[in-house]
Parts: sequence; C-alpha cells; structure tokens
Amino acid sequence: MTAAGARRAGAVTMRMVGWRCRAAGVLLAAACATAPAPAAAAERYAVIVTGASGGPEYGDKYQKWRSELVRTLRDTYGYPDDHIVALGEDADAGGKATRENVRRALADLRKRAIDGDVSLVLLIGHGSADSEEAKFNLVGPDMTVDEWAGLIKPIPGRVVFVNGSSGSFPFLAAVAGRNRVVVTANDSAAQQFETVFPDFFIKAFADDAADRDKNGKVSLLEAFTFASTRVKEYFEGKGQLATERPLLDDTGAGVGRDLETQGKDGQVAQITYLAPEVPAGMAGNPELAEMMRRRAQLEDSLVLLRSRKEQMQPDRYDDELERILLELARIDRRRRSGT
Repeated sequence: MTAAGARRAGAVTMRMVGWRCRAAGVLLAAACATAPAPAAAAERYAVIVTGASGGPEYGDKYQKWRSELVRTLRDTYGYPDDHIVALGEDADAGGKATRENVRRALADLRKRAIDGDVSLVLLIGHGSADSEEAKFNLVGPDMTVDEWAGLIKPIPGRVVFVNGSSGSFPFLAAVAGRNRVVVTANDSAAQQFETVFPDFFIKAFADDAADRDKNGKVSLLEAFTFASTRVKEYFEGKGQLATERPLLDDTGAGVGRDLETQGKDGQVAQITYLAPEVPAGMAGNPELAEMMRRRAQLEDSLVLLRSRKEQMQPDRYDDELERILLELARIDRRRRSGT
C-alpha cells in the first residue's frame, strides 16, 4: 500500500470510529468530540504557477516571487520537495507552466490529499476577463476559469486558491465552495492591470509584522490583511488610484470581503496556515507536538462554534466558548512556560 493509500485508509477508519461514537449515545459522542486529534499530522501541499510573462521585466519578477515562496515553504516550513510543485515559463521552475502540466499537478494533488490536509494553489502572472470568459495565461494554450474550477473543486481537504493575476475577479465565485479559501487580486472584471498583490502576499509568510495575533505563525487571513494593506499603501505612495483591490471568500458564497469589509468571510482563513500544525523545530518533542495539534483542533472548533451561534441557546454557546478559550489559554501558557 502506498503512503497516500495508508493515509486514506486511516482517515476512513477515523470516520468509522466517529460514526460508532455517535451511534453509542450522547455521552460517548461527547467523549469522542473532546478526544485528542490522531497522531498523524495533516499534510501541506503547494502548486505554484507563474504563467506566460510577456517580457523579461515581468518574467524576472515572477521568478523572484515564485522562488521566494518555495524557499519559505521548503526551508522555513519544512515542506518535503515532493509536496511542492513549481511551474514557470522556464525549465528552471521545475516544469513548464503548460496546460498539460497544470492538469497533471492538480490531478496528482487530488489523489494525494485527504480530509484535513491543506493545499495551496497560487497563480502569478497575467490574466484576462470580460463579460463572456476569464483566463489565466499559461505557456501555450490558456485555461479558462471554468477549467480551473473543475480541477480545484474535487481536491480533498482544505484548498487555498490564490489568483494574484490581472483579471482574477471571476475566479472568486467560480472556485468558492465548502472548505475553500479563495483570494483574488481584483474586485471587478474591469481591473485588468499588472498586479503587485502577489509580492506582498508572499512576503507576509516571512514577516513577523504579518503575525497580528502573535501566535508564532501567519494565517491566511493575516497574510491577506498584510498584503491588502501594503497594496493600498503602494498606490497611495505613488499618488495613484488603486487598480487592484484584493478579495477573500471562505464561506462558499462567492461574494467575498475586502480589507475594510466586515462579515462572515475570514473565519476559516483565520485558522488556516501554510505552516504545518507542528513546526519543524518541535517535531522531536512528542508532547509539544501533540499540544500544537490539539491547539489546531481547538481553533477549528472555535470557528465552527461561532458559525453556529445563531442556532444555539445562548447559555450553551457561552459554555462551549468558555471551554474552548480556556483550553487554548492553558495550551499557550504551557507553551510559553516550556512545560
């Protein structure tokens, strides 16, 4: 059995255990709900595509951004080489950003990922959009927004899809769905100019200033906020009207929010990290590693609880909220004290 097959079998086993717990009754179900997460940590994958540049001034820039993110994922976050696919205009990228190679990379990701994994798909380059069709420019034939959506939606686990290209706005509604965090550099199909969002988005994962809650890692919401703020400052500094305004959707509605909008979008992104649940430096400490996995599980539970607030009795909601927050506080206190 392959490693991916073994992980899928383990996931099926955990789902069967959960079903038996629910069938056994309320008390046993409660015990299952509060049990520690399984020891196998969720996997992280990344597919980074820099498409046809249209000129060396763009090509050099895209290559720099792509290489910067690959270094962060590999050297800082500890991604294995076979968990990162980087496609570009030249062979140095690891593969050419052709339609066939993109389809192959996403098909492979669909086979490898399981529930609980986090997969990043990031597009950097040029795109186009009009009233009839939106595309991302590849080396050779392009792929339409519907083709991208058809390849992304079947991927198991949580998918973070970031289209940082011009003309990216139509991808928001097309790719949005359950357990998806979708980010576009534009908020309308009329925004067709070269974008700077990818530069700031990639920098967020290596900049302590992006870690707003100071928990030692940068969430997708924090990266989006950091990059959106820098985009706004970039255009203000040049004295120009902004030609891009990033959007984020994680409710599946396909509407999204921008930097200044408040709403339900952002709750899933807030607890989604490109960094693994257990940092590479903690992998050798089983107790600390399990504590970090439990923290990730509690953060997921917190988002789910808040999304169900309107359907719950106030007292029950407050009790559950207090329980989760107290356990998170205890974990953070133990981590800071080194015990």
